[in-house]
Amino acid sequence: MSVRELLTHMNAEDQTVPHAVARAIPAVEALVGVIVEKMKAGGRLFYIGAGTSGRLGILDASEIPPTYGMPQGRVVGLIAGGDQAIRKAVENAEDDEQQAWKDLSAWNIGPQDVLVGIAASGRTPYVIGGVREARARGIVTGCITCNTGSALAAAVDFPIEIIVGPEFVTGSTRMKSGTAQKLALNMISTTVMIRLGRVKGNKMVDMQLTNHKLVDRATRMVMEALHVDAAEAGALLATHGSVRKAIESKNQSH
Repeated sequence: MSVRELLTHMNAEDQTVPHAVARAIPAVEALVGVIVEKMKAGGRLFYIGAGTSGRLGILDASEIPPTYGMPQGRVVGLIAGGDQAIRKAVENAEDDEQQAWKDLSAWNIGPQDVLVGIAASGRTPYVIGGVREARARGIVTGCITCNTGSALAAAVDFPIEIIVGPEFVTGSTRMKSGTAQKLALNMISTTVMIRLGRVKGNKMVDMQLTNHKLVDRATRMVMEALHVDAAEAGALLATHGSVRKAIESKNQSH
């Protein structure tokens, strides 16, 4: 194939992914419902995975505090092989069925929490071992997989199966499967945060003001909500530290 043909065929395959995700929405809805319930009661959300799946879980978890102001440690991503595996593959890490539970135990996971295993194949020992042990101990479990009838789906309370079909490069699950998992994780964590009241309208009112871009966005949000100028909005943000608190303080003073 020419470069253009390669790109065109890959893109055609990619366009099938959102339709596969759409078919899984009822399963995603069921899992989101229980995560919201547990987190409202103070529980946490854990993701475990190996390779691409593990990295996607870590990515999703790491973006929750800055985007929604949720404290560190309420959404946790763990990868087979530990943090070094985020950048570089760790040989055989995914084949250890006992290791995930050891990794989770370091976080004192318990029945107040939810564990989601992520594995495109649905047969990764690290992930299956983790969810099996968690479920046996009364912890609610879910999964995101891209195969039907997998051992992983059978091992959890809330399976999400997103069937994307064969990859453009056979077995390269970082492609369609990875895209499907990313879309599902976006849907899960965003919906959970909205249901927990971390969004007002469609705005990230609890985001952390960690750079100039976000401070500028926050200033505009306060200006719009309170009909004040940039200087007053900036002063309110400096005093109160978040869009939500800035708006609430002004509203309370009226």
